[in-house]
Amino acid sequence: MAEDIKLMDRRNFLVKMGYSLIGSLLGLNYFSNAHAFQQIKVDPFFRSQIALIIDDIGFSIPRARKFLELECPITFAILPRLAYSRDLAGEIYAQGHEIMLHQPMEPFDANIDPGPGALYVGDRANRIIRIMEENISDIPFAIGVNNHMGSRFTSCQKEMKKALRVIKERDLFFIDSLTSSHSLGYETAKRLDVTTAYRNIFLDNLPTESAILFQLCKLQKHAMKYGYAIGIGHPYPETAKTIGRFLKRLDPAAVSLVHISKILHT
Repeated sequence: MAEDIKLMDRRNFLVKMGYSLIGSLLGLNYFSNAHAFQQIKVDPFFRSQIALIIDDIGFSIPRARKFLELECPITFAILPRLAYSRDLAGEIYAQGHEIMLHQPMEPFDANIDPGPGALYVGDRANRIIRIMEENISDIPFAIGVNNHMGSRFTSCQKEMKKALRVIKERDLFFIDSLTSSHSLGYETAKRLDVTTAYRNIFLDNLPTESAILFQLCKLQKHAMKYGYAIGIGHPYPETAKTIGRFLKRLDPAAVSLVHISKILHT
């Protein structure tokens, strides 16, 4: 989850939510307003692409399955060394989805535990290499890596270089979750010639359906402006439900949902 970076302008968000409340009192439908985002004119011969990444997989099988039931391309970022990590990796892969290692990294807040298999600032090269290799091996079928937490670790280029070299040697890609505005992950990966991209929008820092829908619409708007967009969510029931409602209103002729590798290799 995001730790230090503000993921939306709170003032604008409150204004939007205020309009939503007023609209509901007047009998207007918030989803119809959100659908207006989809009316942006695009090149009829080009479809914008959206990649959805669901982080923090491994704690719960039922919560992960809610996203599999959507039957759409989703990339699952699986935490290492958890009770259901390996089993879920196999099930997700069998259903045709892409898998990443969700690598725990040190946050700025020392009171927050990033979980088992974490990397810390000050770790020596041999520890970083060992932990990364063990974690990659723990997640079958992983084709990439993104950071779990890591606001402090990703801001330290020396340590990030060590981790990214392992990723490069394994021929994996790296997605910078951008949990901090100080992250050097994406830029460092580019310098090391690692296939890379970064998150555009977090979907569910506020895990309510109206807030998640607002973020999904922002993600679509970004995709239609720039050609693609990467959104990260978490295994909340509200996130799965809202993605399902959002997809029913998505114009497949204008925007396509894809696995992350398609954006990386387009």
